[in-house]
Amino acid sequence: MTPPHARPAVLGLGLAVLTALAGCSAPGSVGEGGAEQSRRLVLADAYEPEALNPVAGHGETGYSRVYDGLVRLQGGSGLPELEPALAAELPTADDAGTTWTVPLRTGVEFSDGTSFGAEDVVATYEAVLDPASASPIATNYAMVSEVTAVDEQTVQFRLAYPYAAFPSKLLLGIAPAEALAVPGPAEESALNTEPVGTGPYVLTERRGDRTVYAANPRYWDGEPEVAELVVVYVPDDNTRAQRMASGEFDGTTLPPLLADTLAETDGLTVVGHPSADTRSVSLPAGDPVTADPAVRLALNHAVDRDAMVESILGGHGVPAYTPVPEVLGDAYAADATFTHDPDLARQLLDEAGWVPGEDGVRVRDGVRAEFTLMYFPEETLRRDLAQAFASDALAVGVEVDLEAVDRPQFRPRIPVDAGLLGGGDVPYDPDTQLYAALHSVYTQDGVGGPFDNPSDYANPVVDAALDEGRRSTDPAVRTAAYQQVQREFVAAPPAVMLVFLEHVYVMADGDWTGTEPVLEPHSHGVSWGPWWNLREWRAAG
Repeated sequence: MTPPHARPAVLGLGLAVLTALAGCSAPGSVGEGGAEQSRRLVLADAYEPEALNPVAGHGETGYSRVYDGLVRLQGGSGLPELEPALAAELPTADDAGTTWTVPLRTGVEFSDGTSFGAEDVVATYEAVLDPASASPIATNYAMVSEVTAVDEQTVQFRLAYPYAAFPSKLLLGIAPAEALAVPGPAEESALNTEPVGTGPYVLTERRGDRTVYAANPRYWDGEPEVAELVVVYVPDDNTRAQRMASGEFDGTTLPPLLADTLAETDGLTVVGHPSADTRSVSLPAGDPVTADPAVRLALNHAVDRDAMVESILGGHGVPAYTPVPEVLGDAYAADATFTHDPDLARQLLDEAGWVPGEDGVRVRDGVRAEFTLMYFPEETLRRDLAQAFASDALAVGVEVDLEAVDRPQFRPRIPVDAGLLGGGDVPYDPDTQLYAALHSVYTQDGVGGPFDNPSDYANPVVDAALDEGRRSTDPAVRTAAYQQVQREFVAAPPAVMLVFLEHVYVMADGDWTGTEPVLEPHSHGVSWGPWWNLREWRAAG
């Protein structure tokens, strides 16, 4: 296998150029001290600093700065392949597909100087599965029945059933067994703020809106050349754009149209990465309007996805009809789509007894065709998509009341009010893209989180296909199952899928090589983008 450091690509990616900055140096007002400026990057993120504990879900998709998983992602424009990280080689399964053996890399140390071994892998996965941890990602590892240390350098996973996508579950960061020795809620662990990992960086500071990482001199794959990374939390899109344009940051994430407003300025580069990240409108099953199958189907035909891609995303994305992106290959059902046909939408509503009222909004049995759609107030992209959706819905007689709702208040309202949601948390297999989004097991109390199956969708045919796709090791069987899921989705949709995003970033030009694209999940920000493989960056020349 070609080592990742032998795959440099010159910074820039051949895309649009933006505002003048000299090199990739960070402004002294943000990054005093520590690494010399030429080896420091300062990035502005749109998302709050998260708890740095893998048991609490940090880095589950392979993006952590401070932890390594047993495997890690390889870059490229298609579906990512996996390569060994803390594993000495890729895992292998027995003939039944229920026992996976992973040999471990030797000579690896945690950032505190202690040695990495099989007991740390066992402790991490057992902590995720331990009810005492209340881990928000526990259901994602429900197929694991036992993790054992065969010896100091070999781990074995025994599964409750065959699971073809299991290697993607090995992206989870590994913490030292000592830090997990006392059972307790993951949200109370010291790892949340004092992480100990084997990753390329160590946390040196976290206060207020500022997080600082330093290159790990003990890193098994070589100490990174970018010596210091400063991440500043700036939630407002326009503020980030202004501060980026003024030369305050080396990079940030921005909504596509906002990034494009800087596209003719020298010194910055706009970078777009493909993603399986969706934006959709959930339709609660408990509301008499959004629960009606005719309304759900009509809204899917009413919405103009192509116009959203062009006018809101500036072409940085593609229409979405189901949660399955084309990058998933054979599993993608190209015929599972909706036409943009407002006349058909009106016909469906007419036939279901929704009659236009005097103001044009439909009514049936005294119930007005009206519902609330929530969006996060700090995200202009969600706001704009919500406004476009509401306009398309009103054109066929359905009134959508938009409401900006902060995240803490948003979550408990999901069963009651529609939400402009993101999806595609772990997009490296159809199972991880679909199961939690559509399986009816997530309608049960205590199973999953508020964003799992947010429309309380229950379709026995879909459940059976999802279970078959999850448990089969036959690629043809899996392909047929997932295509059936998509055709069932478009026949009786539980939500309105809108778009798959291209994640857009702005970065200062500089003398570094090593950047390459990668398929990104829903969770992005500056943990992804050009900086997802920061450990591989090298100073040019």
